Order: sequence, then C-alpha cells, then structure tokens
Amino acid sequence: MPMSRERDFHDLYAHGMARVAAAVPQVKLADPAANAQEIARLYGHAAAAGAALVVFPELSLTGYSIDDLVQQRALLDAAELALQEVAEATAQHSALCVVGIPLQRWDRLFNCAVVLQGGRPLGVVVKSYLPCYREYYERRQFSAARDAMRDTTRVLGVEVPFGNDLIFRDRERTNFCLAVEMCEDLWVPQPPSVRAAMAGATVLANLSASNITVGKDAYRHDLVANQSARCLAAYVYAGAGSGESTTDMAWDGCAMVFENGELLTRSERYSPTSQFVMADVDLERLVQERARMTSFGDCATDHASSLGEMREIPVRFVPPAETVTIERTVERHPYVPQDPATRDERCEEVYQIQVSALAQRLSATGTERVVIGVSGGLDSTQALIVAARAMDRLELPRTNVLAYSMPGFATSERT
Repeated sequence: MPMSRERDFHDLYAHGMARVAAAVPQVKLADPAANAQEIARLYGHAAAAGAALVVFPELSLTGYSIDDLVQQRALLDAAELALQEVAEATAQHSALCVVGIPLQRWDRLFNCAVVLQGGRPLGVVVKSYLPCYREYYERRQFSAARDAMRDTTRVLGVEVPFGNDLIFRDRERTNFCLAVEMCEDLWVPQPPSVRAAMAGATVLANLSASNITVGKDAYRHDLVANQSARCLAAYVYAGAGSGESTTDMAWDGCAMVFENGELLTRSERYSPTSQFVMADVDLERLVQERARMTSFGDCATDHASSLGEMREIPVRFVPPAETVTIERTVERHPYVPQDPATRDERCEEVYQIQVSALAQRLSATGTERVVIGVSGGLDSTQALIVAARAMDRLELPRTNVLAYSMPGFATSERT
C-alpha cells in the first residue's frame, strides 16, 4: 500500500495505517430497535473520528443472554428490521461496520456477524464453534457454519455471501483485509482466523460475548495477544458488557486492539455506559513482517488448497477529507522499556545473553584469555564487565582478561 500523494504527510492513511475501533454498547435485552440506535450512534462517532472499521459484540442487536427467547419469530423479525437502521447509518460514512445478529435460514438459527458498508450488507460471517459446556449451551439454539445449506443468503434485499470462509479486502488499500470470527472460535485449537490470516487477512475481528470469571481476563488477554502474534495481524476484540448481566453470568465489556501481539488500546472494564476504543494499526508493518518471516509463507503454501476456497469480497474505504492525524504513540526509545522493573529485567537478560555467548565461544575454541581495548566509553566498559563475568562462569581467574587502556582526545579523569 504505497504512500498516498493526495493526503497530508501527518495523515495516518498516507502511511499504510488504518484506524480501527472496538465498541461496547449498553445493550437492552430483546430490544433490537433500541440497540440499533445505540450501535448507529457509536458507529457514527467512531467513523467521524476516522475509523476504517468499527466492530461490535456478539449478538449485539438482540443481546446475548436471552437464552431461548432468541428463537422467537417476533424477535428475529425485529432484529432484521433493526439491521436496516444500522445499514442506513453506514451510508453516511465509509467505515466498515460489523454487528452481531441471529439469523434464521433453512429452518435453522445461526449466530452471525453482518459486515455493512455504504448502506448495504456485504457478507454474513457465521460462527463456527458453538460452546456447549459449563455455563454455555449455544447448541440448544444455534447451528454452526458447517450446517448452512447454501453459501449465500438474502439480507435486506441483497444476496450476499454466507459462511465462515469470507475475507473483505479493500480494492485500493489492499493491505487492509478483514476477516471475522466470533467468541468461541478463538478458543479452539484451530481458530478460523488462522486460515484467514494465511489467506491474506491483516485485520482480524472478534465479536464476543465471553462472560467474566475470576482470572479469566488475564487468560483472555493472553489468548488474543498470542493469536495476534501468531497470525502477524491486528486483532480487534469487542466483548459484551453493560446490560447483559441478568442471569447467573456476568460480563465486563472488554474491548481490545492488538498488533502483532502488542496491546495498543483497551477499554475500561465494567463500564455502566457505552464506550468504544480506537487504535491506529500499521498494516504495512504487518505485511513486511510476514515477508520477513518466511515460515509464515511456507505454512500458507502447505495449506494452499484450503486457502483457495476462501471467498474474497471487495470493499472500498474512503478516509475523511480532513487530515486524520496519527494518535498512536511512538516510543522515542523503542528498545528501552519505560517501566523501571521491566527495563532492569531487560538489561539483565541482555547481560546474561552476552556472558553466556562469550563463555560458550571461549569454551568451544579452548581459549582461556581475552584481550580488550578499554577506551573508557560505555561499549568497552560493558565488554570488560561481560568478559570478567564469563571468566567467573568458566571458573577461570579474572586476570585472564587482558585489558589495555586506549586514551584518546575524549579521555577524562573520570575515564
């Protein structure tokens, strides 16, 4: 994705980046009309702020914790009517909107994510794995993606792709390529996002209604971070929050954005009101990392036959006319952690790596002495300390380190 000559230098879309948002609306259970209004409002705010993508939680149009009520015909009809209102909101902006909805097709009910843009649906992604253990029993109400009778369906009067094999690629900013999965899909040994990433998806979205239990937040954080790192992708996670907690389960409204395993932003948990978080993801960096990590391409080659079955849907995002200034913080010293404890740990690791490597080299070559020129600068001082510690490791006297001073124009009394 080359730098655009038409946009301001300080614009993030001039540098192969994209702004993504994860939204957590305050849900009203079994009230799709009210939920559509709130979703449209949050989408509008995020899109106006320059977002190219806004992701909402699982079943966000109806609420997740309505159990068997989700099978009621009246509710399903109301949800599709509400979807129309959300679609109309997307006609006012260019950003993609991904919203959760139950859809009944072929006498079966599916847990779906509808991707909307420009006032119309582009595709329907179906949840692949339905949890039916502990506090979950989704198979009681839903069918999985594999149970679909056709690979297209009619939504809001438009025939669109239907399934778990969809990726959405921007026709001009080709590095912006979206794939969607839902909640449990991430928790299985082979998440759908793995296949999508190998097929080219750089942005992975997860519509979730993962409930909260003691200790689960840290596990979920690591799960998303690891998937982002493994897939060399941005991962946008939007979890259900306020309004869902009316049963024996509770939700914390967790929304996160990761890039290649690094957390870029995270929502306030247990917020009583609607919220969304945004982050600027570096798509060019992700594509470059995939090119450098040749084993990523090797893995894609091994699965080429199945990747060829993925369906690619063209989209076209047009950034706002005004400059979308980069809000991402770029560390002045990217290799030096700001946290003192982390910095000390990093320095100790660097030190141990050097000591271990030097000791191994000396041992392998049968060398018992080293010669070092000590100028008094930081580099030679570090080398002298490492050499002394390597002698300790090899149980050799430190006198085997032959250090010679090398005074120069910058040598001082302190030196």
